[in-house]
Amino acid sequence: MQNTIQNHIPSQAIPRVVQLLEHDNLVVLVKKERKTRHGDYRKLPNNKHQITINNNLNSYRFLITLVHEIAHFEAYKNYGRFIKPHGLEWKRTFQHLMLPFINPEVFPVDLLPLLARHFKNPKASSDTDVHLALALRQFDAPNNKTFIFELPLGETFQFRNNKIFKKGKKRTKRYECVELATGKVYLFNPNAEVEPIPSKEDVS
Repeated sequence: MQNTIQNHIPSQAIPRVVQLLEHDNLVVLVKKERKTRHGDYRKLPNNKHQITINNNLNSYRFLITLVHEIAHFEAYKNYGRFIKPHGLEWKRTFQHLMLPFINPEVFPVDLLPLLARHFKNPKASSDTDVHLALALRQFDAPNNKTFIFELPLGETFQFRNNKIFKKGKKRTKRYECVELATGKVYLFNPNAEVEPIPSKEDVS
């Protein structure tokens, strides 16, 4: 396994990860941050398989993302290419691969119940699990981002594509936010990470 990967995951997870990556036709690359994803998996034209992970993830999120993508590879290998990307085969594979890591030697104790609950039915992204995403964020490097549910109603913010939005009311699960330039309404998950825009009063 590449040394760069070892530098991004909890030390106690390294031996198990080394075992999971012992495939001649599987390549793992650590890349610069991509705004729309933490990692991805794809089969290459030369029959190799490639996993990429963002380099800005904290060690716990990096490990979860890495195992998430390895589960795609294992599900493809075991069930073929016609399965749904995040269907039952992937879910079962992800659960099986992740289970040995969910212990206090790898993760902080306060994360364990959240992980156990999440992996009863893992979603396409751990970001959709508000409680787990918030707990994982405490291990991130400091930045100027916040979750949208933490913003006051009517607050303006900037999102990934640098567009400016104003936070509106919450529907059943997501927030209605208006893009100021166009007036279009978009729905945001509560734990979408955004950059608040200080008001003129705050700046002065």
